[in-house]
Amino acid sequence: MTSIDELLDLPIVGAPLAGGPGTAALAAAVSDAGGLGFLAAGYKSPDAVESELAELRTLTARPFGLNVFFPARDDVEERSLEAYVQSLRVEETRYGVACGEPRWSDDDWDAKLAIAVREHPAVVSFTFGCPERQIVEELRRAGSAVWATVTTPAEAELALASGVDALVLQGAEAGGHQGGFVQTDDEPLAVFTLLQLVRPTTEAPLIVAGGIGSPEAVAAVQAAGAAAAQIGTALMLAPEAGTSEPHRRALKGAAPTRLTRAFTGRRARALVNRFLREHDADAPVGYPEIHNATAPLRAKARGLGDADGINLWAGQAFRLAREEPAAAIVERLAHR
Repeated sequence: MTSIDELLDLPIVGAPLAGGPGTAALAAAVSDAGGLGFLAAGYKSPDAVESELAELRTLTARPFGLNVFFPARDDVEERSLEAYVQSLRVEETRYGVACGEPRWSDDDWDAKLAIAVREHPAVVSFTFGCPERQIVEELRRAGSAVWATVTTPAEAELALASGVDALVLQGAEAGGHQGGFVQTDDEPLAVFTLLQLVRPTTEAPLIVAGGIGSPEAVAAVQAAGAAAAQIGTALMLAPEAGTSEPHRRALKGAAPTRLTRAFTGRRARALVNRFLREHDADAPVGYPEIHNATAPLRAKARGLGDADGINLWAGQAFRLAREEPAAAIVERLAHR
């Protein structure tokens, strides 16, 4: 197991960016620049995860991380879920493709945990929850440090009780899914508020995520006690990222962002588009059920280049993202 000081030459961690933007090339570029790149296991088959890990090892000799979705299960109101899927029939007509089955799955949890133990990347991180101490200790024995994403002081306390080595503090400003353990409609904490609340409670390294798009922001979170900043949206215009063309175009625009469950049933920050405006108000809690229902619609819209039909994940500081190589982004943000 490697300490965070040994992992990082620069105080930058690349977010996993599940769902397409995260690639082996992007993770390698972040790590080679002196940060810590991450692969996302989410939404991929176990075989695909193993293949990407093998590819990443051919691209860099530097440390990297693997992020795994914890299989949290929401308390779903079935009638609301059925009504929401029914409301998507208009999208089926628009795109000429049927909704997927609104089913729950654990995203191949056991198989991906086994891969993480066997492949023992430098870091294994978890989103949507934190595994029990037994699993954390197994990963640590295999040689990986274990990190957990948290959005509240209470989640931080639970994760630390499981023995994790570091916390990723995700603020309200962050793009994509809120990584909290339990879904609520409570106003999420801003990143500096969360950092100030958690820092006095632990000596564990804190990696801060959400709205980090400038060297001044990186310096500010370090001054407030963070060991590093995690960047996601800042990397999405890099050539190494797998960000779709309609998503890239939208990131260069000026639409506002909003937290929504419309695309996946879990709150996530996205650029406001037609799909969000038309379906946000009716979207219930239900992840990954709603994700699985809307996935074929979003895939078809993406293939058509229709930015109004896809989840345009973006943090509040998305206007600071630049179209430049990932190494240049890491180096620029790490130096004032």
